[in-house]
Amino acid sequence: MQLSSLLERFAEPETLKMAKLGRELRAKGVDVIDLSLGEPDFDTPEHIKQAAIQAINDNWSHYTPVPGF
Repeated sequence: MQLSSLLERFAEPETLKMAKLGRELRAKGVDVIDLSLGEPDFDTPEHIKQAAIQAINDNWSHYTPVPGF
């Protein structure tokens, strides 16, 4: 498979660069608080999962108004 040369224009996302730097520093023994990727260290609470399922069932699957709800 050959990819388009246009893909060469894309740079590595800054968040991925920061995550990589955090891992490198941590591997060197530096105490790092990594806020780059935002991956939680806990499962989604049950009440949030159920609310999401209910929202899908109620067809709340479109963009919100710009001011929000």
